[in-house]
Amino acid sequence: MSSTASGKNGTWRNWGGNVVGRPAREVTPASVEELSAAVRRAAEDGLKVKAVGTGHSFTSIAATDGVLIRPQLLTGIRNIDREAGTVTVEAGTPLKRLNMALAREGLSLTNMGDIMEQTVSGATSTGTHGTGRESASIAAQIAALELVTADGSVLTCSEKENPEVFAAARIGLGALGIVTAITFAVEPVFLLTAREEPMPFDRVLSDFDELWAENEHFEFYWFPHTGSTNTKRNNRSAGPAKPVSPVAGWIEDELLSNGVFQAAQLVGRAAPATVPAIARVSSRALSARTYTDIPYKVFTSPRRVRFVEMEYAVPRKAVTEVLRELRTMVDRSGLRVSFPVEVRTAPADDITLSTASGRDSAYIAVHMFKGTPYQAYFTAAERIFTAHEGRPHWGKVHTRDAEYFAGVYPRFAEFTALRDRLDPDRLFQNDYLRRVLGA
Repeated sequence: MSSTASGKNGTWRNWGGNVVGRPAREVTPASVEELSAAVRRAAEDGLKVKAVGTGHSFTSIAATDGVLIRPQLLTGIRNIDREAGTVTVEAGTPLKRLNMALAREGLSLTNMGDIMEQTVSGATSTGTHGTGRESASIAAQIAALELVTADGSVLTCSEKENPEVFAAARIGLGALGIVTAITFAVEPVFLLTAREEPMPFDRVLSDFDELWAENEHFEFYWFPHTGSTNTKRNNRSAGPAKPVSPVAGWIEDELLSNGVFQAAQLVGRAAPATVPAIARVSSRALSARTYTDIPYKVFTSPRRVRFVEMEYAVPRKAVTEVLRELRTMVDRSGLRVSFPVEVRTAPADDITLSTASGRDSAYIAVHMFKGTPYQAYFTAAERIFTAHEGRPHWGKVHTRDAEYFAGVYPRFAEFTALRDRLDPDRLFQNDYLRRVLGA
């Protein structure tokens, strides 16, 4: 089976295994024309349409009982414009292929998330992001995009062309049309020095503003049931490149982060009482290290241990308070949390439904190992996040609805009005969009 999440007998499953869909039919278009025809045919047959990438969302954002569009033939680089500093790629291109192809051309995205299995359109449509003081999400690096709308026509947008569509469609949730190509702003490839080191939780919280201000990209992982974190600071470097050695890389990334971690998760799932002890060992397993390499080799890492995730963006100024509340909740709850909590930041951007729209943000992500009951933990965490006007990641578990979003997104009505214009008959509707955008 390929990395694309799928199932047998016409069922579709996401990567996390928590969402199942049963589409009436699947279409794998080889061109924009074929995609337009598939959209028109679906409308004639009275079927809804959804495009799916690699299934890395934990919400049912891509699930449909209508026509499921698979984009794996719509891949590759269409055009590189070195003068403008842009690259145009087909929507089904995996981020991994984009990053490697750009590196061969001596180019790079400015910032990226920590996983690169997703398609470019799936990642941007759900607001996937990394961490950055000045550099924002992957969608914020979009210079133009092309989408097939509900009547089968192809619409292109940028800051100059259809700017009101551009403002919303960069993170369009699949509600405005099916993205067929994306033009990203890119820059000459550069080096990053990563400095990873353990740091006490209390110190990270007390020094958070400084750690954020002094580093281009700061993030940390906190291990619940411990006072320990692992911090990561990525900053541009004049070089020389000093990659992680293959052996050290295998021990850290494959053995500790994936192999031993998977084994520890299996033990914790079978015997929850062992989780705090495992957390203490896990938090000590990763030692400090510094290395310098090209961006995608520093920003991203393989994630082979499957999990379910909830992530909320809160105002950056509120992050330490939210984390203290989260720690208190875990300590008092009797919950056994075997996966670290991930904390990242993003500057305010101008995308209508971006989790960082109009406000400097901090992201707090909670995870549970696949197959472990996660509802009690996520419900308690969500209560804390929403008390701080948190905005959930569109592709991660949450229970919010249109009424809530209208309160935390000042431009929410702008998005729904555009949707009324581009998809009046709700061809791209599914249960998830009905809930988060309203009928």
